Amino acid sequence: MTDENNSGAPAADASSDAAAAEKLALAWTHTARFLTTASQLNQLPQTELPEIAFVGRSNAGKSTAINTLTQQKRLAFASKTPGRTQHINLFELGPKDAPNALFADLPGYGYAAVARSAKQRWQEVMANYLQVRRSLSGVVLMVDSRLGLTELDRNLLEFVAPRVGSGEVRLLVLLTKSDKLNRREAATALETTQAVLGELTSEHADIGISLFSALKKQGVGDAACVLREWVAP
Repeated sequence: MTDENNSGAPAADASSDAAAAEKLALAWTHTARFLTTASQLNQLPQTELPEIAFVGRSNAGKSTAINTLTQQKRLAFASKTPGRTQHINLFELGPKDAPNALFADLPGYGYAAVARSAKQRWQEVMANYLQVRRSLSGVVLMVDSRLGLTELDRNLLEFVAPRVGSGEVRLLVLLTKSDKLNRREAATALETTQAVLGELTSEHADIGISLFSALKKQGVGDAACVLREWVAP
């Protein structure tokens, strides 16, 4: 005989577990604190900690997304002049006496006012970082949901594609500013992005796509859970 009064228990338990996991993940991201900054790859400290890199075009909302994920207003500094910031900033997470992960905030790319020489230098630095940084375990690509993946975004993905395909590096694409889209536009943005990322898909690849709105807090908890699972599966 079935107990009709308990028919909703599994769903309630799953919802409770998800809420608890999200709370833990957000508590973890909130521990982020500045560690160091570097203008060259060889200036970054060598580490055994898993490193998650945040990348994206200038004005894609990268700094805002990092600050929202960590629930800190000015952890990641957003320059008033897009493309001006040209350093890799590292942030430590976890207990201060036993950190368990790093976030790496890479410079935004694609801003027209930046000198060509500076653009070229930073393309080389970012390419080298994505291709050879040994501690890199995940990449979060910020994409303006209204624009979708641009040619520059695809170029960046090419740098890290071999490591994503092999499963060495995980990838999460956050479609930022999703509060600007209606339901149909949001669905189209997800489908279009999925089609492009299909080229990177393999049996080993770990690739995720999510709508994200710092303003409406959409997707914030889900993204935090993904990042925490990357470093503490």
